[in-house]
Amino acid sequence: METKAARRSPAVLLTTWCTTRAVLLLCVFKVYVFPGPDVTSDVSVTYRGWYEVLRHGTFPLDDVTWQYPPAAALPVLSPAALPFLSYEHAFFVLAFLADLAVLALLLYAARRPDRSRRGAWTWVAAVPLLGPTVYARYDVMVTAVAVAALLAGARHPRAMGALAAFGALLKVWPALLLAGAVRRRSWAAAAVTAAALAALFAVAMPGAFAFLTFQRDRGTEVESLGSLVFHVARHFGWDGQVLLNYGSIEFLGPYVDQVSTAALALTGAGFGWLLLWRLRASRFAPQTLPDAAFTAVLLFTVTSRVISPQYLVWLIGLAAVCVTHRASRMGAPALMVALASFLTVLEFPLGFTHVVLSDWYGITLLVLRNGLLVAATVTAGRSLWRATVPPPMSAPFPPQATRAQETPVSP
Repeated sequence: METKAARRSPAVLLTTWCTTRAVLLLCVFKVYVFPGPDVTSDVSVTYRGWYEVLRHGTFPLDDVTWQYPPAAALPVLSPAALPFLSYEHAFFVLAFLADLAVLALLLYAARRPDRSRRGAWTWVAAVPLLGPTVYARYDVMVTAVAVAALLAGARHPRAMGALAAFGALLKVWPALLLAGAVRRRSWAAAAVTAAALAALFAVAMPGAFAFLTFQRDRGTEVESLGSLVFHVARHFGWDGQVLLNYGSIEFLGPYVDQVSTAALALTGAGFGWLLLWRLRASRFAPQTLPDAAFTAVLLFTVTSRVISPQYLVWLIGLAAVCVTHRASRMGAPALMVALASFLTVLEFPLGFTHVVLSDWYGITLLVLRNGLLVAATVTAGRSLWRATVPPPMSAPFPPQATRAQETPVSP
């Protein structure tokens, strides 16, 4: 709950944001060296290497670690907008500005009478729990696009669809923002935007969709839900390996293919549940759009073969939009995501050696973090279903009574 002081003035919130973000900047600029592996190497080595290829008008066709849709070239190339800084420093500044943009959007949305600053506080408090990784990946930029799309929502369905499509071409997952969209204009705008941008990239830059074939031989990443099988199995004689594969640390060896296939099956089951929900749901309120997006991305995340630390940035952003709505039922899942973010920084980078070695400390961190994400997914799904799907005994009531309780949605 917000205090009276917090409702009157955002001064405490802004002070907290400035303080925590200053610490994050000090870490990525290496004024203060954050313990554990260097999280900025993805920018200074990987992104910088892609930048050198992309600026010549082609995608990294010979690099299997390039596993992103074509618009991902834009954030990788974006440091060129600040030529007076080194590539790495320019990237960190732009990530910081994306963080600021999310805060500004959430504060602007909180001005409406049916909204609150809970969303802004969620963003301010939960993001620094992930540590400097937040500014050392381009996911915070994608999250800014996703937050803008959801806040456009019911008032600007075409803008929402276009932003969701643009986000999907940055990193796929924002396509799930459309899970709760009921206006045809959102879907039409998304389709037109995606088709136009995809055609533009395909014509302008060779290899725009080579990423689709670069993940075929991936294993199971050591932080994923399925990886727990092998972390425990290593203590009972499993003779597989932990190797750098396709840009991440993965398990390779006996039964990995089966576990990876099971993860894909779970993802399919999650999408099946979402489809069933859309067919059954009939009570759509303003908060349904972000609540459905949050639930969909949770399903995608927990069933993925990879749960990288930066994935939590997506979930924090979507959770923040949800709880901006006073009527949202996503408060508990949002809190679970915030707690999972703190456990994430404990396992990466602080305890990543323990995770790679599969010792009991590393396993415990993963069980707790992934367990919280599973609990958040189940809780969010149950809350979304109860809020939008009429109970079986509602049929005898007059249709007029049911419609009166719903928020009208025009096509």
